[in-house]
Amino acid sequence: MGALKFLPVVFIVLIVPWVKCLNLTEPTSRDWWQKAAFYQIYPRSFMDSDGDGVGDLNGIASKLPYLKSIGIKAFWLSPIYKSPMVDFGYDISDFRDIHEEFGTMADFERLVEQAHALGLKVIMDFVPNHSSNLHEWFIKSENQEPGYEDYYVWQDGKTNPAGGRNLPPNNWIQAFRGSAWQWSDKRQQYYLHQFTVEQPDLNYRNPTVVQEMKDVLVFWLDKGVDGFRIDAVPTLFEDTQLRDEPLSGLVDDPEDTNYLTHIYTQDLPETVEMVYEWRELIDAYQQQHGGETRVIMTEAYSSLDIIKTYYASSTGRLGSHMPFNFRLITEVNKQSTASDYVKVVKDWMSILPAGQVANWVMGNHDRPRVGTRLGEERIDALNMILLSLSGASVTYQGEEIGMTDVHISWEDTVDPAACNAGRDLYEEKSRDPCRTPFQWDDTSMAGFTTGSSTWLPVGELYKEVNVLVQQQAEKSHLKVYRSMMELRKSRTYQLGTVKAVAIGDSVLAVVRELPNFSTYITLANLGSQLEVINAVALSNSLPDKLYFDVVSVGSHNIRGGSVATKDIVLLPNEAFVLKARVGPVEKVYSSICDSWLQ
Repeated sequence: MGALKFLPVVFIVLIVPWVKCLNLTEPTSRDWWQKAAFYQIYPRSFMDSDGDGVGDLNGIASKLPYLKSIGIKAFWLSPIYKSPMVDFGYDISDFRDIHEEFGTMADFERLVEQAHALGLKVIMDFVPNHSSNLHEWFIKSENQEPGYEDYYVWQDGKTNPAGGRNLPPNNWIQAFRGSAWQWSDKRQQYYLHQFTVEQPDLNYRNPTVVQEMKDVLVFWLDKGVDGFRIDAVPTLFEDTQLRDEPLSGLVDDPEDTNYLTHIYTQDLPETVEMVYEWRELIDAYQQQHGGETRVIMTEAYSSLDIIKTYYASSTGRLGSHMPFNFRLITEVNKQSTASDYVKVVKDWMSILPAGQVANWVMGNHDRPRVGTRLGEERIDALNMILLSLSGASVTYQGEEIGMTDVHISWEDTVDPAACNAGRDLYEEKSRDPCRTPFQWDDTSMAGFTTGSSTWLPVGELYKEVNVLVQQQAEKSHLKVYRSMMELRKSRTYQLGTVKAVAIGDSVLAVVRELPNFSTYITLANLGSQLEVINAVALSNSLPDKLYFDVVSVGSHNIRGGSVATKDIVLLPNEAFVLKARVGPVEKVYSSICDSWLQ
């Protein structure tokens, strides 16, 4: 009977934490995508299974365990559709088929099945703005076959004062240099192409086209995909009056897309309305078929006031689950101070509607790699910043091991943006340097292929910068990345508040807090000088000591070691995550709740 008097104590110690864990004053969980680490795969460059030097679906399937091992929840595939490959998959000749270089539909179905078996989500790249000029729709439209006349944007053009063929309708410029209008001898009209000549714009003012593309979404949902990354959303609609766009004043080259301010070809209100329609389709499919949430992620390098509308309309219509947040790409550079990073965080959080979560993108297949753009010496710090912020993260393949851009000669250049720019300007426009083959090991061709050549050259640093070497090393970028992924499983990282603070010009602090759970402080020295800081003011009631949880490769600190809260030393470009440990009872239920969340 004596033992019974201890029951109240046991109840308090074990049951009360569960009650606190179920505290209804704060969210107790997030949907899978709201806390997920997304990973972009550029299929041509991820893994080649058949030795032809081009990555493929079976190659991707063979590396799914790797994605699982580094903590990835979902991966999105750059286009794998049937294509002439003028723009490497973004010129699509059949929205319902797989390009033969990547494999077969059976290969894709097997990839989805294997991914789901590992608990991974598959996100398709949806390219709605245009098709290939070899798509049957365009061929029929150019021939003016009944029903297809207005599938694309056709115009007669302006009368030529000098006689002969009409002039283009206006001054619009495509993304890859030159007029956005191309003459068709067959149809005797111009068609609009906001990207290459071989990528005619679909006409979204034609309800039949809108329905065609919705049917494409359903086709892939039926194949088991878990969502879509939607390409180039801002260009879906154009001004019906075909007004000339104003000069930007940014460049003097009249062939350069930046010569104009694209007020009549980008960000028209109708574009966001189309996103709302796609969301309604996705949600209706979800309701009908059940299962976990299917998501849409939208690509738009638009102003924040426009991006905000992608989340939801003023009347509550839902839009994109994840309007991509490119501010860590567009708003910071090698010279940026800690305050510049703080502004990026605060600006995005300020547009976040109630109930929505942020997302953070630091790299992709269109921009120089993180290490090249922001400094190789900061690779760990930048990954730690990305993965310390609240909500979803997006990593471009290779950033976890610190891959950098590869110099591509004019002779090896294949990107149409660079080819159109010509030999003198190609390096400024080329996206090839960030698209080179993934570096798996130090064998020939970096373990990417068994063949003797690759579609783009393998980077010269592949023997030092590869997965195998970093898995075996005591310290590596990959191990830092994986440690951060482990932290993201904690309740604080999934549900806690986020605060970004600049300490002087060089030190950025990202503070993650949740009542009754561990507080984490990421400190990143973005400067070239040693910094000594006092972290006491970063959070209420911090203990006198903090403990190192994750440390950058160049750090002299060790995981588990302690440091005085008011006297923290950061070497140039050093970064680490410090943890404020909780008490013994809190530690028990914190551990229970974290396990429950996972």
